[in-house]
Amino acid sequence: MLKISVIIPVYNASAFLKKAVESALQFEEVKEILLIEDCSRDDSLKVCQELTLEYSRVQLFQHPDKGNHGAGATRNLGLKKASQEFIAFLDADDYYLPNRFDAEKELFKNEKTEGVFGAIGTEFLTEKGKEKFKEKFNTNTLSTVNYVAEGQKIFEGFFGNGKFLGAFFSLIALTIRKSALERESLQFNEKLRVHQDSDFITKLMYHCHLQTGIIDQPISMRGVHDDNRITSVINYSEDYYNKQMLLAESRYNWAKEQKAMPKEILLNFRLSYLTYKIGLTPTPIKYFNFVWHALQNPKLFKTRYRFLALKKHG
Repeated sequence: MLKISVIIPVYNASAFLKKAVESALQFEEVKEILLIEDCSRDDSLKVCQELTLEYSRVQLFQHPDKGNHGAGATRNLGLKKASQEFIAFLDADDYYLPNRFDAEKELFKNEKTEGVFGAIGTEFLTEKGKEKFKEKFNTNTLSTVNYVAEGQKIFEGFFGNGKFLGAFFSLIALTIRKSALERESLQFNEKLRVHQDSDFITKLMYHCHLQTGIIDQPISMRGVHDDNRITSVINYSEDYYNKQMLLAESRYNWAKEQKAMPKEILLNFRLSYLTYKIGLTPTPIKYFNFVWHALQNPKLFKTRYRFLALKKHG
């Protein structure tokens, strides 16, 4: 039987937290639920304390200074505290469905498999949240990938020039061997207040042998409401470009350090970073540098990056 630690970062989520926790408690495989409270301004800490009293598998932790450190640092603290062989993630405003670990029970019998991920659904908890979500992500409520894949085919499918695997997958649909994270010293970039999950998943796809699980139906549900971090960033605003640039910069700096990184994917990350960097602070030398790299591989440039940030400068 799988033995799983579920890590839940908690920040201003008192209205949703109990449902999230109880959705994880339904599984015998979940041996501990780690609530990492990040200095909430609502009653989340009180709800956490009540849940630890009600359920023996629920544990509560805070940062040593009891301050607010962001989702990256909060999840990293959860990784340090996790004691089980497998780790799963859940946000405090999301929840698991009954099929959450069905694929994992079979796929993890293969010791080569280090991580499994599936599809997530979307539940709109408020009308304003629904409007903001659809404006940002269109009307698709099932987030999944296009085909079954494993190993390096997953990384190449997201960032290479071949068959496109899909848009993304979510942490709340991922189960990973703790030993794989420890082997590669993988953790969240604490400098990223937004997109630290996308940054972490990128590194995970490269370093670990992942495999698709259930991709034709959701195994977890994402709750969308007025205060979601990701929907609060308005497309094509200065804030949007800044946050996209920080993610692109983190990916590119990491990719440069990987000796076996395919050249076309390294260029992909570089173009992404320069797109946002130039768009935010255009200068002749940066523009020349960007165009020079684009000309080295025009097909990649046209299909992946279309001067997204430069558009706002006319």
